[in-house]
Amino acid sequence: MFHGGGWFSFLMVDPNNRPKISLKLVGRVLAYARPYRSKILTVLGIILIATLLGLISPALFRQLIDVALPQRDTNRLNLIAVGIVIIPILTGGLAVLQRRLTAAIGEGVIYELRVALYTHLQKMSLRFFTHVKPGELISRLNNDVVGAQSAINNTIVSIITNVITVIGTLAAMLSMEWRLTLLGLIVVPLFVLPAWIIGRKLRVLIRQQNEVNAQMNAMINETLNISGALLVKLFGRIPEEVDRFGDRAGKVRDLGIRRAVTGSLMFVSLGLISTVGVGIAYWVGGHLAIEGVFTVGLIVAFVLYLTQIYGPLQALANAPVEFASSLVSFERVFEIVDLPIEIAEKPDALDLKEVKGAVAFDHVTFYYDDPVAAKLSAVRRYPEVRAVFSLDDGGGKSAEGAAPSQARAKALEDVSFEIQPGQLVALVG
Repeated sequence: MFHGGGWFSFLMVDPNNRPKISLKLVGRVLAYARPYRSKILTVLGIILIATLLGLISPALFRQLIDVALPQRDTNRLNLIAVGIVIIPILTGGLAVLQRRLTAAIGEGVIYELRVALYTHLQKMSLRFFTHVKPGELISRLNNDVVGAQSAINNTIVSIITNVITVIGTLAAMLSMEWRLTLLGLIVVPLFVLPAWIIGRKLRVLIRQQNEVNAQMNAMINETLNISGALLVKLFGRIPEEVDRFGDRAGKVRDLGIRRAVTGSLMFVSLGLISTVGVGIAYWVGGHLAIEGVFTVGLIVAFVLYLTQIYGPLQALANAPVEFASSLVSFERVFEIVDLPIEIAEKPDALDLKEVKGAVAFDHVTFYYDDPVAAKLSAVRRYPEVRAVFSLDDGGGKSAEGAAPSQARAKALEDVSFEIQPGQLVALVG
């Protein structure tokens, strides 16, 4: 049924050899957001308005330095002061509204994804659950789904915001002084190098951290339920289990430290590059202001725009890595959703309308598939049913089958009997 593939071989594959981020995956993620198109358009409108408001502040400082103060214009000064106060208030209000909408979108998408994942797991056969650790499934339902939510609420919205901010700020800078703009953007290509080198390492660490977290959760689930705790105590393995858990928790700790340090190195590198760009702009602009080519207000406003554009440029330089890393959570969830269902209901299946309560076996044959049999091949047992006993009459009905054989043989072969309501029947092999 699953020869050459299926859920068994898929779950046992090396995580590094699983499917990578693709356009198909991106399209599948976006499909979950399609019902929220109106909210998404509203969020885009809010981002656009907030970006325009952010472009006003440097222009106000230019007016303050070049016009209001030299001309001692108190009316203009009052208007500028009011504008400097009102703009952050409006921007903050828009940020709260944007957060409310993005949270609604993210929670809605994750609700659909979580229900789809749980529904698919409920359709899987019992054999599936005997091969998969419950802790890993719980990790997919909790940790990875929450990671997918973060991808929607933070990463995707951040990329859109940064793109709009860069376009708007760049237009304002070019309209102010195109030569200084080109000079300030000289360092932009340098943003790509640390983002590419360090970003790739960061994505690998994120995937490793997700895998190790899943393993730790699986162990917690196995050893802290009633059956697991009973086995640990019966065999006196408390010290060994504590050491084993400590080893896995230590791996989680070490990967968390490496991820934090790697991310810090990237942001420090990008920050140093942006500082160089600002220094060049101040140096060249200062000389031109001394020579009377530019005004002081223009230089101050330009540097404000420059610092305003460097942040989004840094984020966009790392956007491919951040986006791919955030989609890892979706990828891990889809790995479960895409697992084939072993026992699928036929499209033309008949509905059971009248239930009498009786169960009938009509020439039933059953055997274990290779993936399971391989684990049982060393066990000698009687695979065929020798008799069917009913507690009602104390008798038994004999079935064919004489000698024990390997577990690869048929467990049931051509068995026929009927169980009436209230009757207790045992299959003895």
